[in-house]
Amino acid sequence: MKITALKATPINIPLERPLWWSAGQFPGTSKIIIELETDQGLVGLGESPSTDVLHHISAMGERLVGHDPLDIASCESVCLPPWQVVQNTDDSSAVKAFGAIEIAMWDLRGKASGEPLYRLLGGAVRKHIPFTEYFGFRAGGETSPREITDYCLAMRDAHGSTMFEGKLILGDPILEIETVKALREALGPKAMIRLDSNMQWSVATAIQVLREIEPYNIRNYEDPVATFEEMAVLRRHSSIPFSTHVPDVRKAVHLGVPDTIVTNFAVLGGITRAVRFIGACQAMNVGYWCYSGDAGVATAAYLHVKAATPWITEPSQSLFRWQIGDVIEGGPFRQTNNVVAVPEGPGLGVTLDRNALNKWHRHYADNGPLDHFYDPALPGRFRRLPLA
Repeated sequence: MKITALKATPINIPLERPLWWSAGQFPGTSKIIIELETDQGLVGLGESPSTDVLHHISAMGERLVGHDPLDIASCESVCLPPWQVVQNTDDSSAVKAFGAIEIAMWDLRGKASGEPLYRLLGGAVRKHIPFTEYFGFRAGGETSPREITDYCLAMRDAHGSTMFEGKLILGDPILEIETVKALREALGPKAMIRLDSNMQWSVATAIQVLREIEPYNIRNYEDPVATFEEMAVLRRHSSIPFSTHVPDVRKAVHLGVPDTIVTNFAVLGGITRAVRFIGACQAMNVGYWCYSGDAGVATAAYLHVKAATPWITEPSQSLFRWQIGDVIEGGPFRQTNNVVAVPEGPGLGVTLDRNALNKWHRHYADNGPLDHFYDPALPGRFRRLPLA
């Protein structure tokens, strides 16, 4: 099999309402959908977590023409400089770009063999993959503890959801504390509650918040402060587990925090390197799960890897319910009773919805990438952290 072309299509996937996070309003995500074409008529699908690497992906596509997509090591050697050098330059854009393409190579590997990806990874130990519901303060949506609580109860009643994660990010520690209390009282002792602060707090404020919410059985708190070193200070004041999007296993082991790393496969360099990274996390007793907000292709990759990985038992984050679209037939994924079934077709098991791809590409062409840093109270300026 030989690669004949690579198509890279930038898209926007808006949320139904913008979500407040530490940097402003989060209106949705911008991605790149990759179609890796071959001389055998098979097309592999990949997805980049952002559109800033479009030029890298296009250049790599040109270099990959004529290469065997099943020989991932050889393909990497024509796309990426030495791995150690790339990491040392503090510029991960080339890694992220190749990681997105590498997902498409695994999709091709499954399609060429007629097998779903999870079988190529050793077989499924589970076929129903857990995800949390998401909650948060949203522009034009939930803005109070009562409204957040009512939303979560509605998800429980409509979809059987008992696992919840959310951002309570308005820079008000008392508001977060009161919302956590209301959630635990309404959802009962068995529901899972996780929080994501996106580094909004100073160490002093984080100590206050953690002290007040610890009695309410918080499963995990993501990025309460900006650095691993600051989390190490917090560990002396709280037993609540911490997580982060920064994939630095060595530092996590050295400092004893965070407890879990939460990231995207393309950020790690693709599925091959993600499997190695997850193995390193397991060996070092550092947890791992994925976030969502993807366009369907990357989510499918995670479903397959999780299906084949006994060690990953915690649910991943999910924005599924708030996405107004994606690019796969039958999408977006939606959890019922906390789980999503792993796709059973060959490769990733998903098919592009060409009309949806064109629709969300037009959205990107008309509007540019979605702005994650807009604060209506600070037009023309960026926020500074901590918020409190």
